[in-house]
Amino acid sequence: MVVGLYNYWIVAFLMMAGFFIVVAHGNLIKKLIGLNIFQASVFVLYITFGKVSGGTAPIVESGYTIYSNPLPHVLILTAIVVGVATFAVGLALVIRINEAYGTIEEDDIHRQDQDS
Repeated sequence: MVVGLYNYWIVAFLMMAGFFIVVAHGNLIKKLIGLNIFQASVFVLYITFGKVSGGTAPIVESGYTIYSNPLPHVLILTAIVVGVATFAVGLALVIRINEAYGTIEEDDIHRQDQDS
């Protein structure tokens, strides 16, 4: 029973790992990577929901009665594109923060804001 649900174990592990990286690290690049890991776990979860055991592509042919829904896979493809674009914007913001503060460590940025 537990072995058959390995996709859900992978999703839970990736979610917790991504969340831990976001919370535990002060480096902004590491936080972005943690968010991407968390996002990847959501992708795997949606793809797992979209798979129907014994199902085929939704093309009507004789002999097939069970079809897989292609919508989750299409939505994940869109989400991947949006995720890459968001990651690029995040990296651009980190570069601007580094230019303004000289660091990408969150604690140093807060300390500089309090001093000024």
